[in-house]
Amino acid sequence: MEPPTLRKAGSKQEEAFGVQPRRVADLGTVPSLRRSNSSLRKVRRSQNLFGNSEKQESLSSWIPENIKKKECMYFVESSKLSDAGKVVCECGYTRQQHLEEATRPHTWQGKDWDPKKHVQEMPTDAFGDIVFTGLGQKVGKYVRLSQDTPPSVIYHLMTQYWGLDVPNLLISVTGGAKDFNMKPRLKSVFRRGLVKVAQTTGAWIITGGSHTGVMKQVGEAVRDFTLSSSHNEGEVVTVGVATWGTVHNREDLIHPSGGFPAEYVMDEEGQGHLTCLDSNHSHFILVDDGTHGRYGVEIPLRTRLEKFISEQTKERGGVAIKIPIVCVVLEGGPGTLHTIYNAITNGTPCVVVEGSGRVADVIAQVAGLPISEVTISRIQQKLSVFFQEVFETLTESRIAEWTKKIQDIVRRRQLLTIFREGKDGQQDVDVAILQALLKASRSHDHFGHENWDHQLKLAVAWNRVDIARSEIFTDERQWKPSELHPVMTAALISNKPEFVKLFLENGVRLKEFVTWDTLLYLYQNLDPSCLFHSKLQKVLAEEPERPVCAPPAPRVQMHHVAQVLRELLGDFTQPLYPRPRTGDRPRLLLPVPNIKLNVQGVSLRSLYKRSPGHVAFTVDPVRDLLIWAIIQNRRELAEIIWAQSQDCIAAALACSKILKELSKEEEDTDSLEEMLALADEYEHRAIGVFTECHRKDEDRAQKLLTRVSEAWGKTTCLQLALEAKDMKFVSHGGVQAFLTKVWWGQLCVDNGLWRVIVCMLAFPLLYTGLISFRERRLQAGPGLPRVRAFFNAPVVIFHLNILSYFAFLCLFAYVLMVDFQPTPSCCEYLIYFWLFSLVCEELRQLFYDPDEFGLMKMALLYFSDFWNKLDIGAILLFIAGLTCRLIPALLYPGRIILSLDFIMFCLRLMHIFTISKTLGPKIIIVKRMMKDVFFFLFLLAVWVVSFGVAKQAILIHNESRVDWIFRGVVYQSYLTIFGQMPAYIDGVNFSLDQCSPNGTDPYKPKCPESDAVRHEPAFPEWLTVILLCLYLLFTNILLLNLLIAMFNYTFQQVQEHTDQIWKFQRHDLIEEYQGRPPAPPPFILLSHLHLFIKRVVLKIPARRRKQLKSKLEKNEEAALLSWEIYLKESYLQNQQYQQKQRPEQKIQDIGNKVSTMVDLLEMESLKRSGSTEQRLASLEEQVAQTSRALQWVMKALRDGGFGSEEGIPAPGP
Repeated sequence: MEPPTLRKAGSKQEEAFGVQPRRVADLGTVPSLRRSNSSLRKVRRSQNLFGNSEKQESLSSWIPENIKKKECMYFVESSKLSDAGKVVCECGYTRQQHLEEATRPHTWQGKDWDPKKHVQEMPTDAFGDIVFTGLGQKVGKYVRLSQDTPPSVIYHLMTQYWGLDVPNLLISVTGGAKDFNMKPRLKSVFRRGLVKVAQTTGAWIITGGSHTGVMKQVGEAVRDFTLSSSHNEGEVVTVGVATWGTVHNREDLIHPSGGFPAEYVMDEEGQGHLTCLDSNHSHFILVDDGTHGRYGVEIPLRTRLEKFISEQTKERGGVAIKIPIVCVVLEGGPGTLHTIYNAITNGTPCVVVEGSGRVADVIAQVAGLPISEVTISRIQQKLSVFFQEVFETLTESRIAEWTKKIQDIVRRRQLLTIFREGKDGQQDVDVAILQALLKASRSHDHFGHENWDHQLKLAVAWNRVDIARSEIFTDERQWKPSELHPVMTAALISNKPEFVKLFLENGVRLKEFVTWDTLLYLYQNLDPSCLFHSKLQKVLAEEPERPVCAPPAPRVQMHHVAQVLRELLGDFTQPLYPRPRTGDRPRLLLPVPNIKLNVQGVSLRSLYKRSPGHVAFTVDPVRDLLIWAIIQNRRELAEIIWAQSQDCIAAALACSKILKELSKEEEDTDSLEEMLALADEYEHRAIGVFTECHRKDEDRAQKLLTRVSEAWGKTTCLQLALEAKDMKFVSHGGVQAFLTKVWWGQLCVDNGLWRVIVCMLAFPLLYTGLISFRERRLQAGPGLPRVRAFFNAPVVIFHLNILSYFAFLCLFAYVLMVDFQPTPSCCEYLIYFWLFSLVCEELRQLFYDPDEFGLMKMALLYFSDFWNKLDIGAILLFIAGLTCRLIPALLYPGRIILSLDFIMFCLRLMHIFTISKTLGPKIIIVKRMMKDVFFFLFLLAVWVVSFGVAKQAILIHNESRVDWIFRGVVYQSYLTIFGQMPAYIDGVNFSLDQCSPNGTDPYKPKCPESDAVRHEPAFPEWLTVILLCLYLLFTNILLLNLLIAMFNYTFQQVQEHTDQIWKFQRHDLIEEYQGRPPAPPPFILLSHLHLFIKRVVLKIPARRRKQLKSKLEKNEEAALLSWEIYLKESYLQNQQYQQKQRPEQKIQDIGNKVSTMVDLLEMESLKRSGSTEQRLASLEEQVAQTSRALQWVMKALRDGGFGSEEGIPAPGP
């Protein structure tokens, strides 16, 4: 039997849960529980108000000003003694525990103790962080406050200073305050289900906070979850509301300036009639009324707090929900019955766990019976079974009172849910809790569509798609797609991909869902932690102020979004969203920030209920949603939307480009890695779909590469892949086959290179059929088109330019070494003419703008290429050398400059050879190693200069010639690395004939420090030798081997991807020669003259070759996209099949099947045991009835004179 104190505490504690919540009319959304690790950490960092001393000081100043405690101000001796035998006041505290003024003579002298008069409020002295000694470093929060504290102040403390998210559900757990036993399986099911519903829905669990009874069960459930879950699954908020005066060892919590942290010791053995706090709760609200040892003080405040929380509205994604509350009952006594009665009376749904004992089992046994059968006799019979210890003490009036309450509880069945393990299809407590709330919502003022709509809002708010599938999307209710649009918006904003998938399965069409206003609203509700949001804010900050007379419009407009997207996608794309023209009215008709999804008021649904003339649909809604998800790095949501896309290859490549650009500015390492991983994933998806297309039809697959995509800024898949540096995609066999096809022009790719070179040198051989063409008309047609097709092929143009360039270099070398006269010769004039043709070609490349990017953009693109910079540098150096060469006095310097310029022209050959499959990869490796050399030279310079300066200072005194200082410090030190030892370093080769004593001979170095009399060196030879040895040790052995190791690492690293890099860079060369005039320099001037007449004189615009960018007809494009969609579905099916065939997935599937079989066997065992128990109970009842009948028969026979009193068998026990 419960001790009186605990029994009283339990009964009073349980009165607090009958809270009448206001009807839930709005829908809010829980913050995403599937966030990326980095975004979750960002939110946690922003909410962690105790992370530094400044915030602790803020808390230390706010709490004493707003939160009070209670102290007894008048000591009145009580007739009762304390547990230690000491005299105590009526408040329960000893004289020593009172303030001095409480023990002095008062005006109240001789009066009875009255808590309303004799207890006063003063600033609290117990608050801050709490750590339970010996139980790890888990930090909780606690505060001691007066029982008269307004709930709004407590709620402000919890949400603002403790950093708790506003809950989507309030779970009030009540039951027995004394430890009780539960079946192991039922205990496991309860713990798992309670924590699951709290963790998945973002709920708060409120208990009594002590380490006994049902509070202990809740704490152990939270503990088990914490030990078994990972760090990114979120925390379960468990709030304990307890009485300050009944907490054992509460003296450890008193810190007038706040405990950061306060160490609390759990001492269950010495707690006496007090209780210890439960270490597994995360937050404690300790209610103080100025007394000691009195339970139930917290009940009124807990009631007000729960009611206040249930009246709050959580808003997110433009929709809101008033927080629902549910009462969960385990075991319990009379107080628990009163709690359930109050809760049911006030409209709060209750979930009673059958099998936990006492009141819970009594109610569970009669909950399914008609009211007429819930009689006093039946309740008395149930009480005799479940209250055996106290049944004899129950009076008839008490039983009648209990029966009346139970009848009233059972009468409102819609608010009562019985959780029966293994019965009625129930397996988890979380499902029972959520079903109870849904069932309760049907009893409120929601009818028809509003009722179902309200239930769907609750399911979305809890993020429980399983509840939505089983309870809402049933045959009982048929949903119209338009009815799901508001909750679809909420699911998108709050990142609930499972709900988005569910709505798409139930008829939501993105083309009808994504209007211009909806898209704008989504961008106005971006996750503030994402990088795109900050970039958008920068664009808005640069926006000029609107005039006062202008019509009001939302701050964020789609052309702002388009501006940021163009920065990410690249200037080669057109803006995805146009800028509104002057005078246009804003698209959005409602003030978006104030929109709520309210059943009875202005709602987000009005966005979709406008006249057709007001609704503006976007060009490609799937693209719009995909971009919106990708910029927030929402993997699962983007995956669902991408599966709905039409232009899926371009979409995947664009996503890869956006993510890579965002990763360059991302500071958080985890977010950066997630972005790069997601970008790589979308590149693989593009490769997968393109592979399917290439297998089916190579020609149509190549059309997908060059098709101009209107949805993605009038760009192509190939251009997106190149700008995103998706080397794996570009190196795909299908893409390379297309580039090879472009490289060979109209020639067959199987023509041998020797045939091409032979026909270049003797083009009449083209008439012999030596070269084969792809088109039959060229193969069998007249000779002139064949010649034109041959010399317009990029491969022919390239080799003609190679021959021309080699001829130019040979002629240039001949002039420099043999024919460099004071007056330019004919060969030299030919070089000038040749160079002029090269200059004209570079200018043509600079101004060639078929896509109309503009001169500035073309200049940026031109100078972004290293080889173009080398060309400009070589040309400018040639002009400088030519200028000096034409001045007689500077003839020789001019020749020197031109000689250096010859080196730069020779380096240009490396770019020409990148087309070679053999030399191309090696050139890439050399370029990478050049970077290593520059880093190495920095380290080498440190040792060379330090040793050179020290050597020069030790050997030579006051050398004033700069050239000889440079030789001694740098030149000789550098040559020493390669074995040329400096003279005089050790005095062995000392000779005054090889140096100048005073440094006057310009051809000899200055002599080192020496003895003029003995003609011997005077410098310390031992020191210079040691310096030389150390210098050679570090440079020859350490640094040179470091350089070799760096080269080896670079080679191995690049060698793995060299083929991809070469195939990627091969495109640039192919594109360059594909658009280059066919004639090589210097004959290319004829082509330039022809172009000048067409562009400048005739004003004919430039056109890009259709081979790299082509615009298809609408019908052809639609058929091509339909074919791509079909193969995308095939790719996704193959991916799912491969996923199922993976060993890890098979093991997981087997494990799930085994778990299902175990659950089924356990369920069957429970059903059998339950059936056996029922049959035994029925048999016992029948035996008892038979025994009573026999006793009546025996009594009747005895009264009739049959038999005697002797020998009557005694009735069995």
